[in-house]
Formats: sequence, C-alpha cells, structure tokens
Amino acid sequence: MANAANEYAVYLLLSGGHREEVRFPTMQDFQKWYSNELMPKSGSTDFTTVPLKNAQGEYLLVRPSCIEGIRIEPVFASSVDRSY
Repeated sequence: MANAANEYAVYLLLSGGHREEVRFPTMQDFQKWYSNELMPKSGSTDFTTVPLKNAQGEYLLVRPSCIEGIRIEPVFASSVDRSY
C-alpha cells in the first residue's frame, strides 16, 4: 500500500536564481491554483498572489512571467527535514 503525502512542497524557481517554497495540503489544491491563477496569466508582468499555508498575515506576490520552473515534492509526516 502506497503512503499518501501529508502535504506538497512547491518550489518556484524564479528568474535571477531565487527560489521560493510554498506548501499545499493536496496536489489538487496546487493544480487548482496553478490552472486558475498562474496559467491564465503566464506571460503577465502583473503580480499574482501565491497562497501561503502557515504564514498568517504574510503574502507572496510573484510575476508569473518570472517563474522559470516549478518543482513539486511530496512531504510525508515521517520525512526527515532536509532544509539546507
């Protein structure tokens, strides 16, 4: 039986070499945000909001045209913290 991930770490690789990490509780939540918010504005230089799960009162705004890549990593409750 395969383990289900507890959440998904999404790494936004931005132009200029920056990397931002945001977390989504399910893959469907990420897909919904991606298809409704990010894809329709993919060439836009206007800011769009990225949902932050654990940071109350904190917001992340990115320009969709500056996102060069996205990496998604499933996170399991038993995962070892691999923060660098």
